[in-house]
Amino acid sequence: MVKDRYDVVLLPGDGTGREVIREGQKVIEAIQEGSSLKFNLTHVDGGAVYYRDHGSEWEPGGREKVEKADAILLGAVGWPGVVRPDGNIAGYELVLGLRFGLDLYANVRPCRLYPGVVHKIGDEFKEVWKPENVDMVIFRENTEGLYTPAHGELTRGGRTEVAVDTRIITEKGAERIIRRAMEFARRRSRGAPEDGVKRVTCVDKSNVLRGCQFFRETFRRVAQEFPDLEPDYAYVDAFAQWVVRSPEHYNVVVTTNMFGDIVTDLASVIQGGMGFAAGGNVGDQRGMFEPVHGSAPKHAGKNEVNPFATFEATRMMFDWLGEKHADPRLGREAARIEAAVAKALSSGKAKTYDQGGKVSTSGAGDVVAELIRQSA
Repeated sequence: MVKDRYDVVLLPGDGTGREVIREGQKVIEAIQEGSSLKFNLTHVDGGAVYYRDHGSEWEPGGREKVEKADAILLGAVGWPGVVRPDGNIAGYELVLGLRFGLDLYANVRPCRLYPGVVHKIGDEFKEVWKPENVDMVIFRENTEGLYTPAHGELTRGGRTEVAVDTRIITEKGAERIIRRAMEFARRRSRGAPEDGVKRVTCVDKSNVLRGCQFFRETFRRVAQEFPDLEPDYAYVDAFAQWVVRSPEHYNVVVTTNMFGDIVTDLASVIQGGMGFAAGGNVGDQRGMFEPVHGSAPKHAGKNEVNPFATFEATRMMFDWLGEKHADPRLGREAARIEAAVAKALSSGKAKTYDQGGKVSTSGAGDVVAELIRQSA
């Protein structure tokens, strides 16, 4: 249902998360200036530093504000030495707590290389992959696998002797992430860069692990409902080399929680690094979007980190809201963000330190926001 105003919670979190969310807010405000779209932007404080200073991970009423929002834009969570009594990182409730609490079962990670983006391989900035060969989306199951509470330890006499983590793969969890990946591949206007085929690749370790065998069996069953898509398979260790060597083969990828956590960070290398890596945590009703580079304490407060992952997360948020509310304005504005990002990167006017440039975090945000205004 189309709304007059969309309620968006800005959840800056810790460290550089606070800096990049400011730039994401710039982008949203620039969109509003030339559009009929309006947003109610609400800041909610929380995270590790907040926990250290206040003994709680949320500001008073913060969780309730988040749960009522149409969408959430998250910065980053975590700070050195700040840990909860249960051993989890302080800020756990802002990330894993929301994933489980709001049933955000799909972690969606685009991996696209923009023209003008270079890579630091070794000690040099250089081009390695052709932009036209890197354009995939990875779907990672987000609520089970090794990240469930099915774990524990045996401690005797103050000494931990055994630690156990149990991986949980359910039919419900596997089927809904696989189905979501296939539905996305069907809607996607383009296929794999190498041949245009709408290919969906199942990444697992089914030659060894029973949970992965079940995941692959579920994939085969669901794939029968999508005869217009090409099912594809890869063991996770082989995928780790293939995705770097031949990224043009991949269109949509679906995998389990822990494997997805690892291979999405690996895939970020071929899009220019973690400064360009964004993720959406989405369920059937709710959505939380974030740059995935973490709080980066050593860079915090220096106004130097790359904010482009936050711009991508904001674009994803617009696209998701547009689909959920059947509001074509949001899709059009998402395209304006994408075009501004592409122009900023291809021009070289927004290169931050990780790209061999000297533009600040806020400077890059200014460039993208101004390009958005010019496109109105």
